[in-house]
Amino acid sequence: MENKGLIFIPDISGFTRFMHETEIEHGRHIIQELLETLVNANQIGLEISEIEGDAILFFKFGKAPELEALYKQVEKMFCDFHKYLIAYDNRRFCQCKACISAVNLTLKVVAHYGEFTTYQVKNFRKLIGKDIIVAHQLLKNDIEQHEYWLVTQNLLNGQNPDDFTDWMQWYPGSKTTENEQIPFQYTQIGSLKDSIPPYEPPSLEPKEKVKMLSVSREYDTDIKKVFFTAGHLELRHRWQDGLKSIEELDHFLPGIGSRHRRIREDGETIMYASGFSYDPESRVVFSESDEKLTSTVCFVLEKLAENRTRLSLEYYLKKDPLKQLAFRFFNKDKMESEFRKSLANLEKLLPEITIPVDF
Repeated sequence: MENKGLIFIPDISGFTRFMHETEIEHGRHIIQELLETLVNANQIGLEISEIEGDAILFFKFGKAPELEALYKQVEKMFCDFHKYLIAYDNRRFCQCKACISAVNLTLKVVAHYGEFTTYQVKNFRKLIGKDIIVAHQLLKNDIEQHEYWLVTQNLLNGQNPDDFTDWMQWYPGSKTTENEQIPFQYTQIGSLKDSIPPYEPPSLEPKEKVKMLSVSREYDTDIKKVFFTAGHLELRHRWQDGLKSIEELDHFLPGIGSRHRRIREDGETIMYASGFSYDPESRVVFSESDEKLTSTVCFVLEKLAENRTRLSLEYYLKKDPLKQLAFRFFNKDKMESEFRKSLANLEKLLPEITIPVDF
């Protein structure tokens, strides 16, 4: 084979355990988002051969890249990966094990240079060659920690990795295969997380809002079940009065910033999930605001006893005396009636709902 190039594999560590121990559907969505994040972080013209469950096989034909440029690529992918996890952990609504444990996933990167070629299977460009096998074998090694960058001697080719970073500590290693000993160097990259700025939640509610209405009802049901039933959009049309259906507009899991279209008999509205706080031992609050940030509906759940929960539906308007006055005259009575019917409908629905064991 005459083709030479870079083989670059970012691998999500903890993926197998994550998928075995958690709710599969949510795990699938999270991994999908993470893989898309890695693909979008490609800034050096890497091509994708295939996505292998928890890893992406990137390649690029040509001479070996400068190590500093490759480091910038590793840094970009690693930081974007963890930015996504941090943001998701802060915005998520779901309390299943998949969603709670996602923030603990880690990323390692293996980079190798060698000979390989491609062949076409319909629309797929596959890679073949000894060095493709070598790169995959390097993913299984004796490095204890799971956030590192591994570079083979073939790729280094005389480059000194200590030349362009002060904080990195490089260690020698080798992988024994059936045919040879593969020398490499590796460095831990977990400290890159320290450079990620603190998460800032999006501002998706009116900056100044006034409570216009609040309606409550108590249920002989534990707070988690009420939250699961009231919070899941696919169940909303079964209890909210006047609502025909809800169409989710984003493919990621519901959380702060996700959008949905509410389809009612009197029209359609785009809503954002705009707020969330969760303490199942006392109080759970989530809110939804319209896309123009003129109004917000808050769902306030209070734990009264182990199997007793109060749910309050609260309606807020952006502070505007004229709009507040108009609401009181023309809309308040109708909305209050809808809220009361909705809460009564929810009481009938709750016995039909079974929540997941790990929720």
